[in-house]
Amino acid sequence: MSDHPSQALAAFAAQLRYEDIPPAVMARAEDLMLDWFGSALAGRNGRPVQCIESFARKMGPGSGSAEVLISRRTTTPQFAAMVNAASSHYAEQDDVHNGSVFHPATVVFPAVLAVAQANGASGRELMTAAVAGYEVGIRVGEFLGRSHYRTFHTTGTAGTVAAAAAVGRLLGLTPERMLHAFGSAGTQAAGLWEFLRDAADSKQLHTAKAASDGLMAAYLAAEGFTGARQILEGKQGMAAGMSRDADPTRLTDGLGTRWATAETSFKFHASCRHTHPAADALLQVILAEGLAPEQIAAVTAHVHQGAIDVLGPVVDPRTVHQAKFSMGTVLGLIAQFKSAGLNEFDDAYDDPRIAALRDKVTMVLDDEVDGAYPARWIGKVTVTTTDGRVLEGRVDEPKGDPGNTLSRRELEDKALRLARFGAAASDDEMRAVFERIWHIGRASDVGHFLAPREPR
Repeated sequence: MSDHPSQALAAFAAQLRYEDIPPAVMARAEDLMLDWFGSALAGRNGRPVQCIESFARKMGPGSGSAEVLISRRTTTPQFAAMVNAASSHYAEQDDVHNGSVFHPATVVFPAVLAVAQANGASGRELMTAAVAGYEVGIRVGEFLGRSHYRTFHTTGTAGTVAAAAAVGRLLGLTPERMLHAFGSAGTQAAGLWEFLRDAADSKQLHTAKAASDGLMAAYLAAEGFTGARQILEGKQGMAAGMSRDADPTRLTDGLGTRWATAETSFKFHASCRHTHPAADALLQVILAEGLAPEQIAAVTAHVHQGAIDVLGPVVDPRTVHQAKFSMGTVLGLIAQFKSAGLNEFDDAYDDPRIAALRDKVTMVLDDEVDGAYPARWIGKVTVTTTDGRVLEGRVDEPKGDPGNTLSRRELEDKALRLARFGAAASDDEMRAVFERIWHIGRASDVGHFLAPREPR
């Protein structure tokens, strides 16, 4: 292990070249960018997103070089990154890395896209910077460990450092200045889970701030602004204040040989990822047995402790977004509709039929599932039927994991659904976006993706 892992990680991010990244990893990064783009459009009409967009309109300039996807206006990179990051974390359809329990796309792509548009960067430069952000952010999340996630939203904390790494790479920071960017990012990193108990809007603030604060940290470092050199592992750094099981070896794990970007999963259901393994396992039982909702007497979801920590406080969801963190609601939608998508949540999360099913669901800690987590997210359910049968369901790789991934056709279909949900882009516009992202390595200038809206 390096005696200064932060320094080694900063040097890796600063010196990463497009040619260093295996073609399969770069193809995965393109997939992740498209998946993020659709998620950003899906959040267009979310009230928390509109609040942050209103703030950005009031505080930032009314025009600029960077694109706000949901409104198709332009502003400075910082405010564009802020709004796009908030929007892409709203529909609960953005990607997740299992081992770090971190959503990279929602903080990395808003920041690098905004800066690439401002600086006239090429597609290769943008994608290299994005991979740098993924590799750094995932390792920081793994380093902070399970104890961190119990209280802190890792996407808000590790995400700030990820955004700084990505933007720092795009700005061409030296390894020394990249280390200072990490220091300024880490000292701003925040995000607490308490908002779930109140159905508060904080989750969108976490990603908005992580993207914009990471961007700020990189720009400050480019000006010579210094930050703590061991903000991650230092005696009064992030781990000291935010973790009880931090492992500094995770910061440099396989740098340049293990590509964590390629380990990232896509979301299939429109809910918190902790619900997905059980949802897939329940769907397996329902399809195999031909169960109707009224035949289900009880469902036990066998889960890891992280699921209990995050989902446990949500016992009576009062909003669509809070319902996405309710295991009972998600499994109720699966039982009723065989789907827990955007429309099912919007139309039926508080339907009496779903509430009745929700009350039949119990989560229990399972030693096997907990022991495998977070590297593997196993789904196990026990279903008791009204006629006394006891049925077991098990899924070792939920839909969207690298071993059970979404094809490019499936990703395109998902992005079309997301854009339609947000009424944010036509199918023809989205197909043009697909072509641009699938060939982004050829672009000499990233440019804007969506034409400005006609004034009403």
